[in-house]
Amino acid sequence: MRTPAPDEVEAALEPVRTELLRAAHAETVALLTRADREAAELLDGARAEARTILEEARREGEAQGAAAARDVRARARRAARAHELTARREAYEELRRRVTERVRELRNAPHYASVLGRLTGHTRRLLGPDAEVIVHPEGGLVARVPGRRVDCTLDALAARALDRAGAEAETLWAP
Repeated sequence: MRTPAPDEVEAALEPVRTELLRAAHAETVALLTRADREAAELLDGARAEARTILEEARREGEAQGAAAARDVRARARRAARAHELTARREAYEELRRRVTERVRELRNAPHYASVLGRLTGHTRRLLGPDAEVIVHPEGGLVARVPGRRVDCTLDALAARALDRAGAEAETLWAP
């Protein structure tokens, strides 16, 4: 039986990656829409609070008002930025969780044995024919030779796919 080349394995997995990214993108867009709405509400509240504080500061005096306004705007910007960063981190963590769940579903696919076979061939090409190959309980496999290890668990493959998406994944939640 011919062992598929790494580029054949990658090509075979490309539709899975594409579908995972599409599904993750759709789910992330919904999550980000909600996060953007919450961030806008928070910003509106912060702006309203800033306006109230500014009006009081003007009554106390022009000099004090200007200083207070700068402080309030700085706090509002920091609060808004902190909320945005939190929303982005949560969106990325949710994307990573969902992608991992979807990739783990491969275990139930009818062609899963074929995927394991291609992964085994890939790891043996990397580590040699004497590599010890162990099927991982969460899906995928791990291969070892003394001093080297190849992690082809489904979780690791999902993480590497997201890492390869890199900046493209960030566009999912960028304003």
